[in-house]
Amino acid sequence: MSEARNYYENDTTLAQYLEFHFGEIWHGEPNFSKELAQLCFEAMDGRDAGKALDLGCACGRATFELATRFDRVDGVDFSESFVRAAADMARQRRIRYARPEEGELVSYQERTLSSLGLEGAAGKVGFHQGDACDLPPRFTGYDLVLAANLIDRLYQPSQFLTTIHERINDNGLLVIASPYTWLEEYTPREAWIGGFRKDSEDYTTLEGLKDMLAPHFRLLVDPHSVPFVIRETRNKFQHSFSEVTVWEKL
Repeated sequence: MSEARNYYENDTTLAQYLEFHFGEIWHGEPNFSKELAQLCFEAMDGRDAGKALDLGCACGRATFELATRFDRVDGVDFSESFVRAAADMARQRRIRYARPEEGELVSYQERTLSSLGLEGAAGKVGFHQGDACDLPPRFTGYDLVLAANLIDRLYQPSQFLTTIHERINDNGLLVIASPYTWLEEYTPREAWIGGFRKDSEDYTTLEGLKDMLAPHFRLLVDPHSVPFVIRETRNKFQHSFSEVTVWEKL
């Protein structure tokens, strides 16, 4: 496993993501996963809400949120430690973790599904370790696929983008959220979807998405940015924005 992949199996990173998913609100920004789920509900606009797929689910908050409306939601992530934590939350209805504070100092946290209003979702979710670029055939028949902060962490995003339509029902939705932070330690430069010069012009990731998804999808609503904050320590935070695009399968 590469150094970039190892990052997501680190205990400190796991604690940071558990806080990101289930912890406190920081710097006035709403919970990112909950916001994305709400955007998905609005975009569904009366469509069937039978089955959803949360790809790159990390610790599973959006999976649980989607399950408040969908009959069944699968959460898939490459990180074994993230998937294990999400499954523990579903099984035990609570999670405990040591939140980094300063140096070697931590504070011990406990979060519950009931405190988040998600107790009823626990029986409608399933968590699986998997590769978004090479999913098993059983992951199909979805009315909605959410790919949150995923595409710029894939080794071959074009493989995902040009085949995901096979897993979505007619008129179903693909919701992509990404800060477009392309880095070669995750994605080889030649595999980037955008963020470079092409034919002497700037070629953005949004343009790349439109070109790659055009054969099977149409852009349903105008793209917009959603903020998110990842707390690293008591005094250090990542404050970022993720551009959300909603695509309807043709």
